[in-house]
Amino acid sequence: MCGIIGVTGRNDAAEIVVEGLKRLEYRGYDSAGVATVNNGKIERCRAEGKIKNLERVLDENKITGNTAIGHTRWATHGVPSEKNAHPHATERVAVVHNGIIENYLKLRKELESKNYKFVSDTDTEVIPVLITSLLDSGLGKKQAVEKAIASFEGAYAIGVIFADEPDFIIATRHGAPLVVGYGDKVNYIASDALALATETNRICYLEEGDVAEIKKDIVKITDKQGREVERKITISSLSAISIGKENYRHFMQKEIFEQPTVIGDNIHAYYNPVTSEINFPKTDIDYKNISKITLVGCGTSYYAALTATYWLERIAGVEAVAEIASEFRYRKPVLPKNGIAVFLSQSGETADTLAALKYCKLAGQKIVSVLNVVQSSIGRESDLILPIYSGPEIGVASTKAFTTQLVTLAFLALQIALHKKPEDKDKINAATKSLMELPSYISDVFALDKQIEELAADLSNYKNVMYVGRGVSFPIAMEGALKLKEISYIHAEAYASGELKHGPIALIDENFPIIAIAPNDELFEKSASNIREIAARGGKIILIGDKHSISQLKDVCYKYIEMPSLEGDENIKSIISPVIYSIPVQLLAYHTAVHKGTDVDQPRNLAKSVTVE
Repeated sequence: MCGIIGVTGRNDAAEIVVEGLKRLEYRGYDSAGVATVNNGKIERCRAEGKIKNLERVLDENKITGNTAIGHTRWATHGVPSEKNAHPHATERVAVVHNGIIENYLKLRKELESKNYKFVSDTDTEVIPVLITSLLDSGLGKKQAVEKAIASFEGAYAIGVIFADEPDFIIATRHGAPLVVGYGDKVNYIASDALALATETNRICYLEEGDVAEIKKDIVKITDKQGREVERKITISSLSAISIGKENYRHFMQKEIFEQPTVIGDNIHAYYNPVTSEINFPKTDIDYKNISKITLVGCGTSYYAALTATYWLERIAGVEAVAEIASEFRYRKPVLPKNGIAVFLSQSGETADTLAALKYCKLAGQKIVSVLNVVQSSIGRESDLILPIYSGPEIGVASTKAFTTQLVTLAFLALQIALHKKPEDKDKINAATKSLMELPSYISDVFALDKQIEELAADLSNYKNVMYVGRGVSFPIAMEGALKLKEISYIHAEAYASGELKHGPIALIDENFPIIAIAPNDELFEKSASNIREIAARGGKIILIGDKHSISQLKDVCYKYIEMPSLEGDENIKSIISPVIYSIPVQLLAYHTAVHKGTDVDQPRNLAKSVTVE
């Protein structure tokens, strides 16, 4: 969601901040701003819209100083506008903030009663005003910040600069991520290590309640009890190269085509082909006696979780339920003894997912996390962390993170199966080995890119699209519909094929494209029957299937995409199929969005990392 970066110790601080904000654009935002300290004053520039608008303002109104903070805002309180953009400031203090101050109205009224003025509609503005009021009462800077945050309810990552101290930043976090970057006579803060990729690779992750006092040559961190602490400095593997588009038109396109590589990295991390063993981190989880697996995620991560339930129940023989994180804990679900809860989040900071995790932890569940950022809030709360090894994903619409989540979950299902069903070891080992073929299958699908692009040109003319699938193809249909709607803005919905006759089939006519995902698996005959029901109502069927399914249904198809034919038993097909069938639905959404001229990497109203509920 919102992005933060700050620097102290650089004469070109504002420029450094703007470049860092550009690396955070993938998170989604609707305004941006920068503030510096210069000659005892806060200097500030803000702009609605993209960072290029901020750059134009900065060209006309240069701001200087060796300390700066900047922010990309995704609107929560108050519409996108310059007055609501961060940093928010008084004459004494400027602040950038991720998260939500839930009790801001109460605090604002108290401050207004003391004649302090507000000019924005945001919850964030209460932070600099409250800190200013505490400074006015005689408190020191750190004491004022600590007293202010003690009164906040909600989540926050905050960076603060002061007009009368040009080489100083205070940073603190609670419920939202914040990192400190270490340089040579220069130090940084950021909401995401990616923002610092070109500046430093030495970072530390602040923990809940930490307060960091940052100068160009020193960082002092105290915990929520006020004790000075040392946080581990890690070496980030991110680089300027890893976040570039290279020769691709969009980050999303690049990330689609990186999937054979990152899936290969994932497989090599988890599987030893010489010993035919799955290599998982050590854990005290008793795989054999797991009673139930609860998988929790949002959006794309939820669809990955839903896919995994088929594998866990079919192959591992354990009850598995996928849950939408934002709904999960409000039902007060009953969680059994010896249950595990699996949490999927690319950033590891998804607020709904983190809240669900804490609920499960209190209920005595062992916590497994499937993450792209290991040193994240969710990672730190987990009994077992399973990294997905996808590398940085900049495009808001997830592609390679989704498929590497799927592969990681497949390994988890197979690992549990080995303990639950030792009598099926040979079949399980064969299914595990089959994962090694995924990069080759996906590379074969890329040969269809031109055909998919031509199909997308036609699809871009429609306002409504339906996706259908059965079994493990149903979550992929849901993911395909999500991809299409979020980047092309075409209304798209997905249904289990067998559910069409229970209502959705009423929508179908000759102007309604239906994308049917129908590989030749054990449910193909059922899928074929459903597809013919669509054809009988005049629906324009776009079939994504293999040679067999196309031969059976070609006569009723408007268009089709011929996928590779899969070898192996039904367990193998159920694991391989969802991963490779994810590729054409990603490409179809991508090319449709390009034809429509939408903002592929930063679609409207969306954010990459959702750090508020």
